[in-house]
Amino acid sequence: MAEEEAKKVEPESCVEAPPPVAAEPPKDVAEEKALVVPPPPSVEEKADDCKALAIVEKEPEAVEEKKLEGSINRDAVLSRVATEKRMSLIKAWEESEKSKAENKAQKKVSAIGAWENSRKATLEADLKKIEEQLEITKAKYIEKLKNKVAYVHKAAEEKRANVEAQRGEELLKAEEVAAKYRATGTGPKKLLGCF
Repeated sequence: MAEEEAKKVEPESCVEAPPPVAAEPPKDVAEEKALVVPPPPSVEEKADDCKALAIVEKEPEAVEEKKLEGSINRDAVLSRVATEKRMSLIKAWEESEKSKAENKAQKKVSAIGAWENSRKATLEADLKKIEEQLEITKAKYIEKLKNKVAYVHKAAEEKRANVEAQRGEELLKAEEVAAKYRATGTGPKKLLGCF
């Protein structure tokens, strides 16, 4: 696989490559660096001229650097993957805990609602019972009061009847005494009780 990475496919120019420079005597390193290779003609101009491809191998040093970079990158990628995995686990745990807390709170709220409803129902039943008892007590008191009113009315009627009877007796007595006085021709000794 390393060999495949080392090879790179580049378009080969149709124009013949410049002939290799004849072997020259060795020069100083500074002189070699000073030598500048002219840039190849632009790719756009030659795109129509040729379609052939050539395989170019890179230097082994670049491959070793690539391997080192790949190892470093792999470690960084593995570290990043581990961090992302840890973060996703933390996020999943957080969501799970939030969900548990929500469910727990919802369960408690519904239990409180059920408790409230049962208490209300019990209190309303007690209230109805008390209202019924009050209605019964009220009816009893009303009945007693009506009986008392009837008793008072009856007593008043009896007293009125007694008064009427007494009046009738007194009128008869007065008529009898008046008839006696007329028959004897004498007058009453007292006309009025206040004289």
